Order: sequence, then structure tokens, then C-alpha cells
Amino acid sequence: MPDRVLVSLDHEVLDADAPFLHADDLAVVRGDGVFETLLVRDGRARVVEGHLSRLVLSARALGLPAPVLDDWRLAIEMAAEEWGTEEEGALRLVLTRGRESGDKPTAFVMVGPVADRVRQVRESGLSVMTLERGFSVDLSARAPWQLLGAKTLSYATNMAALRYAANLGADDVIFVSSEGNVLEGPRSTVVIVRDRTLITPPPAQGILMGTTQRALFDVAGSARFDCRYETLRPADLIAADGVWMVSSVTLAARVHTLDGLALPEPKVSEEFAELVERAIDSDSAGR
Repeated sequence: MPDRVLVSLDHEVLDADAPFLHADDLAVVRGDGVFETLLVRDGRARVVEGHLSRLVLSARALGLPAPVLDDWRLAIEMAAEEWGTEEEGALRLVLTRGRESGDKPTAFVMVGPVADRVRQVRESGLSVMTLERGFSVDLSARAPWQLLGAKTLSYATNMAALRYAANLGADDVIFVSSEGNVLEGPRSTVVIVRDRTLITPPPAQGILMGTTQRALFDVAGSARFDCRYETLRPADLIAADGVWMVSSVTLAARVHTLDGLALPEPKVSEEFAELVERAIDSDSAGR
């Protein structure tokens, strides 16, 4: 199994250790592009159509050329096959505006290993701190150029928040709005359980639409769960029967500590994790 796999949208398997991006690619100099990350398991990328749908929406928000989805599907299939079936992989779809001196977008698919921390938090959960995101829940509607619902390459703020939390001893972050509403994690969707109801904040509040969360909601009814989009406050997380950070590669990571407060082990922990596994196997569903 290779350490990395790189596939172009011309459907060539390239040397992942050879130079690929130009120094003036706008992904590098401005973070001007969009991406998606999918889980590869047993030789197959999961939640493909959900990610492709969101890639189209993100590209539209940035005024990028509309992705030709059949080209992306074939590139994804090639990359997953090249990666193999022995280990899980994290597969990225990347679409940029291209070179500053050019007129064509840059597009590629890349697979790499899943980080060790992913397996750890799947099993053991994580400690989370709430941090203010610095905007109101209505900013997305008032200022669409802020791209709050698009998955762009401009992730510096998200990564800075994670480093800040790590310096204070926390594993992850839940952003809150200037009104104090729960938003999302830097790389995940917040889902709580209240009785037999799954609840997540509404995407209209400037939240990235979670593909794994949507896949989870699609299968939850068959397990006698109700599903709702609802405004949440940090107090709702503390009072919930369980809190999870849900994403396409980590899948389900239970929040065991919130702002230093230990949260009890939910009775539905195993059931929730199994439900997420069902969701990504239903295909094709991920954040």
C-alpha cells in the first residue's frame, strides 16, 4: 500500500512525492479554492454523492467552474483502488482557481493515512472547549461573500482555534456565535441526543452542512430516533444525554468533557456509533 496517492482530473495516477502545484497557484497564495474529505475503507470511498453535492455548492459560492461530477467520481474510484483495502485512508478532493498567471482551475484527488488521533478519539472520546467564532447567526444571510456555508481552503482560523485549545489542554473546539448559540466544530458537526431525538444546529445559522450528519439522520428513523435541526446553547449540551462531534473521517467522537466539566457516559453510546457506521455504509454518505 502506498504512503500517498495522487490522481489528476485527467485520470492519471501521479507520483505523490513529485512537485504538483505551481508556486503561484491561488490555493497557495490566497487559499482560493474548495475541498472535501472522505473516508476510504475496504477499498471504497464513503459518502461520495453527499460530498460531491457539497463540492458543487462550495464551488458555486466561490464562482468556480462547475465540477464535472463524472470526472470526480472516476478519479475518486481510481484513488481508492490505488490506496487498497488494508488501511483506512483520508481522501481529499481539491479544486482551486488555478494559477495566478493562468486561466484554468487546478483539481486533484489525494489519499493519505488516517491520523492516529482519529482512532483514539473514536474509542475514547474527547475534551472540548467552547470558543466564540466572532459572528452572529444571521451573518450568512446578510453577507453571503463571507462564504460561511462553503468548505473553502481558508482554514487558518479553524486550525488556530484547535492550536489554542490544545495549548489549554483541550482536544477540540465547539464554536459559538456572538449571541452564544452553538455552531459547529472546526472540522465537525455537533449532534446531541435528548431522549430518542438527535438534534443539530440549523445550517442557516452560518454552519457548514454536515454530510455525515445528514447521512446519520437519513438512517436514524429506522432505529426509532427522531431528528431535528434546532438552536442550541452550551447549557443544552450539558443537559443533553450525549454530545458527539461527527465528521467524515473521525465518524463519531463523544464529548466526555466540556469546558472542564465531565459529562456522563450516555446510555446510547454504542448505539450511536453503530448508527453512524450504518450511515456511512448506506452510500454513500461524510463532513
